[in-house]
Amino acid sequence: MVQAQPLQHVGNGAGKEDQAYFDPSAPPPFKIANIRAAIPKHCWEKNTLRSLSYVLRDVLVVTALVAAAIGFNSWFFWPLYWPAQGTMFWALFVLGHDCGHGSFSNSPLLNSIVGHILHSSILVPYHGWRISHRTHHQNHGHVEKDESWVPLTEKVYKNLDNMTRMMRFTLPFPIFAYPFYLWSRSPGKEGSHFNPYSNLFSPGERRDVLTSTLCWGIMLSVLLYLSLTMGPLFMLKLYGVPYLIFVMWLDFVTYLHHHGYKQKLPWYRGQEWSYLRGGLTTVDRDYGWINNIHHDIGTHVIHHLFPQIPHYHLIDAVLILYFTRNYCMSAYVI
Repeated sequence: MVQAQPLQHVGNGAGKEDQAYFDPSAPPPFKIANIRAAIPKHCWEKNTLRSLSYVLRDVLVVTALVAAAIGFNSWFFWPLYWPAQGTMFWALFVLGHDCGHGSFSNSPLLNSIVGHILHSSILVPYHGWRISHRTHHQNHGHVEKDESWVPLTEKVYKNLDNMTRMMRFTLPFPIFAYPFYLWSRSPGKEGSHFNPYSNLFSPGERRDVLTSTLCWGIMLSVLLYLSLTMGPLFMLKLYGVPYLIFVMWLDFVTYLHHHGYKQKLPWYRGQEWSYLRGGLTTVDRDYGWINNIHHDIGTHVIHHLFPQIPHYHLIDAVLILYFTRNYCMSAYVI
């Protein structure tokens, strides 16, 4: 367990600066209901047209970049296209992620349709990933039950083969881990996001998983067809490289949101763990001008505690919590 570290915060209005301490060995001095009560009502409201406007914006940018790449098709343009389009693939993923949480709209059918279109277009099985991501949120910070970048026990580590160790712990391989995770999950865990009979899913979820796997297969078939008609090298430049950059974004951001730097974050097990304590071990990150492009996914603590909040209200929720200093929560949330 890491030691408590001081966090500097704004003063109490009397010109004095105070200190708050995050002590991961002690339960938080507030309840999750306190945080929920402090978040204004408008932050919970989902605006379907606004959500769709973000989809339209991102799809238009992706389409414009594809048109420009086909039009220029030069080695001068490709190095500019790849990071831009890879980042837009990542933006599409975040919107599909919101569909999976139900924060995109109040319509499960619309969430499913938009989520399938967005995620299938970047080779993500929508329902398979949605369900495992739900498991991640329900068990965030639990060293045995979480899904994302969980520390390995010594026993599991010693049983890894050399290839798995290299892929997991030797740069740059870990930032390309996502497709392998979809196929076989993390080391020490079993199951596949494509197999309806995987232990990731309940019997009632098998039809959804099969639907998403079929959509994924259709997209893969389209890409293979385009490779045959337009040439594999051209499709590698048009889709393959941006896809790899999207994977880098996903692995990079996920790792940053669940690991500290100077201050290591705790992982809990057994009775030490609670939903609130686990959620408070996530980390907010500021990506500068990229924040708007990838829909404020860096505002991660509030998102993990309340994934039902639409991405366009996350900043409001965090700022209000911080400036009102309700229940001394800013020591943990900011």
